[in-house]
Amino acid sequence: MSSMVQPDGAAGGLPERVAAVRRELAEHGPPRSPDGAPDHATVSLPERDCDQVRDLLADEQACTVVEIGLAYGGSALAIGEALLGAGTRAPRHVVIDPFQYTVYDGVGWELLRSAGLDGVAELVTEPSQRFLARLADVGFAADAAFVDGSHHFHNVFVDLHFLGGIVRPGGVVLLDDVWWPSVGAAAAYFETNLGWRPMPGALDGGTTDPASGRPRTRAYRLPAPPPTPDFKEFRPFC
Repeated sequence: MSSMVQPDGAAGGLPERVAAVRRELAEHGPPRSPDGAPDHATVSLPERDCDQVRDLLADEQACTVVEIGLAYGGSALAIGEALLGAGTRAPRHVVIDPFQYTVYDGVGWELLRSAGLDGVAELVTEPSQRFLARLADVGFAADAAFVDGSHHFHNVFVDLHFLGGIVRPGGVVLLDDVWWPSVGAAAAYFETNLGWRPMPGALDGGTTDPASGRPRTRAYRLPAPPPTPDFKEFRPFC
């Protein structure tokens, strides 16, 4: 897969090293802000939400995670921290971001490398809607996914569709910006028709929309075994 940037370092970084890089990013922002790139505070998952993502994935003992959207790397560092802390011998983090070099000038990937995560993480620089299909075709399996890519309904829907076959039954999908109608509507289909269930208490205390009180990020448990509903059983979801 030619668009995948392979790891080029040893997977010997400690969670403490990753945490230090993440803390520096949260307190002082990225080392540079590329011209025209979105503001760090606008697009990045807040630090306390990153802490919750880390803790949830650590509790799940996730060994393989797919992430959509890297940007400045805040959530990716938190995921890397969880993977290293799980104690597995072969943690794997597939990060998909077609805009990492064209918009963000590689800043997020540089931060992952500086934290010692280049032996764990792989960067994919093509649209998730295409790459996830290929992962599914080769039978790639993950324990969890974190989705913060395109916010267009059709793209979120396609991402979640393929992740439903990539993330193992009983695994976890974390969806950011679910408070946006386009993102929330895509998630609603999988809740209503395919048995994805919000995890009670997961990510409690995270960022919420001041106006509606809706959470920014939601965690879903995939059903085990996956359902195979008849098309006649379709339930409206909006």
